[in-house]
Amino acid sequence: MTDQKHTNRLINETSPYLLQHAHNPVDWYPWGPEALVRARAEDKPILLSIGYSACHWCHVMEHESFENEEIARIMNENFVCIKVDREERPDLDSIYMNAVQMMTGHGGWPMTMFLTPELKPFYGGTYYPPADRQGLPGFPRVLLTIADSYENRRHDILSSADAITGELRKMNRFHATDEMLTTEVLNQAFSALASSFDRVNGGFGHAPKFPPSMALMFFLRYYNRTNSPASLEMAELTLDKMAAGGMYDHLGGGFARYSVDAHWLVPHFEKMLYDNALLARIYLYAYQATGKQSYRRVAEEILEYIIRDMTDRTGGFYSAEDADSEGEEGKFYVWTKAEVIDILGEEDCQLFCDYFDVTEQGNFEHGKSILNTPVKIEDVARDKGIDVEEFARRIEAARKKLFYVREERVRPGRDEKILAAWNGLMLTAFAEAANILGRDDYRAVAVKNAEFLLANLVRNGRVLRTYKDGAAKLNGYLEDYAYLIEGLIAVYEATFDLKFYESARGLADTMIEQFWDEADGGFFFTSADHEELITRTKDYFDNATPSGNSVAAIALMKLRLLTEESKYQRCAATILRTMRQTMAKYPSAFGYLLAALDLYLSEPKEIAIIAEPDSHEARSFIAEIYSRYLPNKVVALRGPDDERAAQLIKLLADRSMIDGKPTVYVCRNYTCLAPATTNEEVAERLRE
Repeated sequence: MTDQKHTNRLINETSPYLLQHAHNPVDWYPWGPEALVRARAEDKPILLSIGYSACHWCHVMEHESFENEEIARIMNENFVCIKVDREERPDLDSIYMNAVQMMTGHGGWPMTMFLTPELKPFYGGTYYPPADRQGLPGFPRVLLTIADSYENRRHDILSSADAITGELRKMNRFHATDEMLTTEVLNQAFSALASSFDRVNGGFGHAPKFPPSMALMFFLRYYNRTNSPASLEMAELTLDKMAAGGMYDHLGGGFARYSVDAHWLVPHFEKMLYDNALLARIYLYAYQATGKQSYRRVAEEILEYIIRDMTDRTGGFYSAEDADSEGEEGKFYVWTKAEVIDILGEEDCQLFCDYFDVTEQGNFEHGKSILNTPVKIEDVARDKGIDVEEFARRIEAARKKLFYVREERVRPGRDEKILAAWNGLMLTAFAEAANILGRDDYRAVAVKNAEFLLANLVRNGRVLRTYKDGAAKLNGYLEDYAYLIEGLIAVYEATFDLKFYESARGLADTMIEQFWDEADGGFFFTSADHEELITRTKDYFDNATPSGNSVAAIALMKLRLLTEESKYQRCAATILRTMRQTMAKYPSAFGYLLAALDLYLSEPKEIAIIAEPDSHEARSFIAEIYSRYLPNKVVALRGPDDERAAQLIKLLADRSMIDGKPTVYVCRNYTCLAPATTNEEVAERLRE
């Protein structure tokens, strides 16, 4: 190990992002009492810097400013400097990002915020260069100006801080209405989303483009509800274009965070666990809805990427991979034509390059190419005069060769912290994939992950946020509870192991106790016993991940169907009534909540299977159930002599096998159709 000239307090943290800054000359503190007490004792403003490990511009600002000894000196002399990993502390990130957006009209990371010792924000921005550049003030100029203002114009600073804090406390204060929840909300939302749809490239709006997983989930549900061909066409166009673009990793599977252009070609190369969890699910649902093998292939390639590159030996899922390797964005992923020739030879190189758009001049920087497939494989094969199956075989062989060569390259950095919320999202993806694709290996991955989370990130019935290097810490937030509950319900439906159902229900009860707002409805982002911050927020809007309230609404409605407990439905309905008008008006921010509303307004199928869990008949019934796209359903199973399951899950009570045969009951609104004992009868009941 080389000796480091500087080491600060971040050296004792577990977050990879914080550890990246542990040898800066900046006297960084992690967020905590030591820093906050010092700021008050010395009457110094706080410089709060928030980012995350896979953030390219966070790395740039660190190199330019935080590693610069002169800039560090200015920071240390005038401020108490606090560094926060937004993925560990989304509560802080949410509050102060709202403040940045209020001040500047935009946000992003790295976030740079200046606070009073009482934690009230008074000035902020995002990335600052080390010197004045392209209209941006240099960071030293910003630091010295703010230090002077704090010293000599304190009254103005405090007045501004009080005003901003007052506005932050007013944000997201919604109240439930008495208006009926009707399908008109879904219709309005669909029309609004359709009006901003890109009918050439798929997705919504212009560059940059983020994968709209939650809006696409709503589109598929809308198609299921109305049989509207337009909703399916928009979903398919987007899924096809994303999977063909450079944002998708055509060698190793998985999607990058977003595309910098409108047609999905040039990604911001970081890969996030949450994106891939949501995208795996939407491709699975599209496969169910259409039967197209291309959607199954993408879903499986995403999940294989997670198993291979993003899964800890304990079963937890890592958080992210960086965009950069060897200090260069995208270096791990791009190719020159000469490199491809060296690996494949002239003939196969030309086939590969024609299909994957690799050219001498390149489609990226420095003559390099990002693999993408702008032309369908059938069309390329026809142009080459090669049978499609033969062409596909040769392309697959070439793809594998390049993958193995790429594995020898220096990999991007990987953030190996394990977050409860994001693991809950991926847990749902693997559990659903197990049933939809009939993959026992995916079921095993889901079980191992669920058992890891319950053993390491649930303590005394409470969820912890983050785990790394054998240690779990930080109070869980609403999303940690909601995503994990949803994941545990999915694992129960994939295994019918009661421990997962019981854990989901126990955590749901704790979530209601700790987070529910009895006065105004909805769940707070932080628990009742969380550290006191300048405001206690509620999160209703989907961002890169679905809001905790949206996921909670779906999970609680599923629990109500299984338990017949009205309190779960009451909470979900209150959330929906609270956001009724807003989600119809701004549907792009409510894809997951619109899915929850679709569930609420449907007649969900309550499916009870009475059979030995591992029997051929049970497996056959499950395959039949999951062979079609039925988003609004719950599935429960018990053995014919399992009285405990019948006691715990009301859906299974008072059900028995008919004539000694494994039997399926399909019910709606507490009314059951005739019991089914064959696959044909099950299919018929599901159509009714």
